[in-house]
Amino acid sequence: MQSDDFRGLVLRNTLTKRKELFSPRVPGEVKVFTCGPSVYGRPHLGNYRTFLYEDMLDRYLEYLGYDVKRTIIFTDVEDKTISTAAEEGTEVLQLTTPVVETFHRECELLGIRLPDYIPRSSTSVDEAVQIIETLIEKGHAYRHKGNIYFDPLTYDGFGEIFGLDMSIWPKHKVRFSQDTYNGLRWNRGDFILWHGHTGGDEIHWDTSIGPGRPAWNVQDPAMTVQTLGYEIDIHCGGIDNLWRHHDYNRAIMEAAGGGEFARYWLHGEHLIVDGQKMSKSKGNVIYPDTLQKRGCDGQNIRFLLIYGYYRDKLNVTDQMIEKRCNQLDELQEHVAALLEAKKTPALRSHRMEAAAREIVPIFEHSMNNDLHVGEAIDEVKGVVDELHFLSGGRGLPGDVRDTAEQALRQVDGVLGVIFPRS
Repeated sequence: MQSDDFRGLVLRNTLTKRKELFSPRVPGEVKVFTCGPSVYGRPHLGNYRTFLYEDMLDRYLEYLGYDVKRTIIFTDVEDKTISTAAEEGTEVLQLTTPVVETFHRECELLGIRLPDYIPRSSTSVDEAVQIIETLIEKGHAYRHKGNIYFDPLTYDGFGEIFGLDMSIWPKHKVRFSQDTYNGLRWNRGDFILWHGHTGGDEIHWDTSIGPGRPAWNVQDPAMTVQTLGYEIDIHCGGIDNLWRHHDYNRAIMEAAGGGEFARYWLHGEHLIVDGQKMSKSKGNVIYPDTLQKRGCDGQNIRFLLIYGYYRDKLNVTDQMIEKRCNQLDELQEHVAALLEAKKTPALRSHRMEAAAREIVPIFEHSMNNDLHVGEAIDEVKGVVDELHFLSGGRGLPGDVRDTAEQALRQVDGVLGVIFPRS
């Protein structure tokens, strides 16, 4: 591989609020943290849109020649998981195991690559304790009535990812003891790191900081430290995490580690249905098997979710689903017809040869612009259509066909939709 930025990948960094030329800490190597599911309930189509843009990033970084070390996580002992298990009268493991199994099955359906090892909140408690001990020692965290809290005012730069106005932070001490608060986007005060064990809390560990369990805010940092260390290159997730969660994660990691945690922060936008946010109360939550029942296969769903720009909202409607399925069918049919070997193919031309050689550069041009996948697909399809026109439907001459097929397969190693799955 040449210099780290030789192909000019540009990412829009939520932290700096601008596009930046990507450059990793270590030449040729990229560490990426990607948010995973909270496994108290099965992931819906909006969650998979996030997991798919993360998959596209992972694949494209490898395409560019980087050695990618990626972490995706299972959050399995946050407040919601514990309360949901209690409401359903079951054990946490009985609640989460089917969700994890469904996630693996649906990732395979959608062509989402997963790391060999996926850490869980429950398997990274030692790391959480180590982080908390460090934060207490450095004066960022403190004990109060059995719990342990982080004081954001001890960390310079708190709220920068979101763009929080710290001038209105309360002057008096306020503590927030739950992992999350419905309807409250910002907890202006100290946030919890450790839930001290009480008689009614069945999920707990006996540790050097006392019995209890890690709060949600420290779980992602613990899993990151376990798999990637205190310093990474790219941190990904959905836009919901801009409120509280990612600024909490950054504060914890930098206060404990003493250095810059993540250089680039990426956030994917919401998926909405008929112009409305998905919710159980509205009855409009869509899962992958919802679309399968409508005749969509895994590639159809993958195409529907990656087509477009991950930082734009995706509005799913009946008409849009039908349109996307037709678009993919048309693309695959055109590619198959173009690459079909004919007894009397069209005569070679300079325009034909030039078009075949353009497939890779135009794909990279769009992908390098902060992963504009929809634009990349449109550009590639434009070349396919041009080659089909230039060949007059008679097929490409052998060497041009070989060039085009090699380029399309190279591109499809990232997209995963141009050629039907075998």
